[in-house]
Amino acid sequence: MAEGAKRFGNLPRFSSIVVHDNTVYLAGQVSQLVDGDITAQSEDVFAKIDALLDEAGCSRDSIISAQIWLADMDDYAAMNEAWDKWLDGRAKPVRVCVEARMAKPHYKIEVLAIAILNDA
Repeated sequence: MAEGAKRFGNLPRFSSIVVHDNTVYLAGQVSQLVDGDITAQSEDVFAKIDALLDEAGCSRDSIISAQIWLADMDDYAAMNEAWDKWLDGRAKPVRVCVEARMAKPHYKIEVLAIAILNDA
């Protein structure tokens, strides 16, 4: 176990947030919107990330890295529109976006983010 790590939202298989050495690691976030299109699911996932970052003591301004998985790369442009709106005027993190088969058929997007605590 990592000494000094703080864990939040402990679920049966993983923590939602781990904070270690002023770095905030979020578990991958998916949308539960079964009928939501990529825009709705992206906005839902980004809102979840905002809530988790707030719980950890920082904000989307602190994100330094994001990994995005899309069920279908045909959704790339629409996801980017939601992404650009979400990060409008903010420093952009490094990012990767790839296509992947998702754990559930209605998942269109999953996002993992790493941030730095604001007071670091």
